[in-house]
Amino acid sequence: MPVSWLLSPACPWYLSALQLLVVLLCLGPGLGLGLGLGLGPGLGAGGGQWEQHSSSRCLPIPPGMALCHDIGYDTMRMPNLLGHESLGEAVQQSASWLPLLARECHPDARIFLCSLFAPICLDRFISPCRSLCESVRDSCAPIMACYGYPWPAILNCDQFPNDHLMCISSVTNKTAPSAGSHKAVPRASCRDCELEEATSAKDVLDTFCRNDFVVKVRLSRLNSSSVSLSQFTLASKVEVLKHGPLLGGEIQARLQLWLDRDATCVRNMTRRQPRGGAYLVTGNVQGERLVVNKAYSWHKRDRNLMTAARKWKRHRCRG
Repeated sequence: MPVSWLLSPACPWYLSALQLLVVLLCLGPGLGLGLGLGLGPGLGAGGGQWEQHSSSRCLPIPPGMALCHDIGYDTMRMPNLLGHESLGEAVQQSASWLPLLARECHPDARIFLCSLFAPICLDRFISPCRSLCESVRDSCAPIMACYGYPWPAILNCDQFPNDHLMCISSVTNKTAPSAGSHKAVPRASCRDCELEEATSAKDVLDTFCRNDFVVKVRLSRLNSSSVSLSQFTLASKVEVLKHGPLLGGEIQARLQLWLDRDATCVRNMTRRQPRGGAYLVTGNVQGERLVVNKAYSWHKRDRNLMTAARKWKRHRCRG
């Protein structure tokens, strides 16, 4: 079946991100947020229709576009759906969204953003569906508000086509959850991981008991030229008080992944120590993800925290 037929308006179906990958396999190779996105002539304000520009061309997704690394295809169409005329402009503007991507506010956020910044290079533009935009917006807008930014007007979801038209739909919404399962979508809170006060050694010990892991970490701020999504790294060996379901050899790597992903949490922890410092961190394990529930600034003057850490080895949790 020719691809031109599959992508014609008469074809009564739309593409999910996974279906796009199937097409590609058949085709072969072809927190603050600085949201300075330019709305160019490529994006129509009404009806969600995009016409292929006369000078439209297919180009490799540049290595500098970290937002769309390993998205599932290698080439993109320029100008893109945001009207960026050059790769340099697209790369620069896409970098503004990396902190939101690091926050993991929605499982399909990267698919949605890359469909605009780096449209898949087929024989016509394919936009995100309106439902995909609305789903990402509803989960991510509260996180953006933590940094003082509203959902941008250029991403008004009303401009995107309805799901019955040809567009990229949500993968998450089409996956029925299995019995007893739940989505580990980060909480839309601006207060995640704000440092706690150790009011008493007993309260701290109770916190240790309620959580899967308890670790002492020292964070060091990375220099501004680093390509990492995180602003911090683990400065020394992690001291493990409680490892729970985590294997000893994987704790360091899993904590570094947490630093890369949970931008709001790390930002709140380090607000008083922008260059980094020592912290006692407690949390739970959710699949491959660590969720930090409480964090304390570690210093020897905090007698309650020191007493709890000293007593922990001999402590017996109730129940």
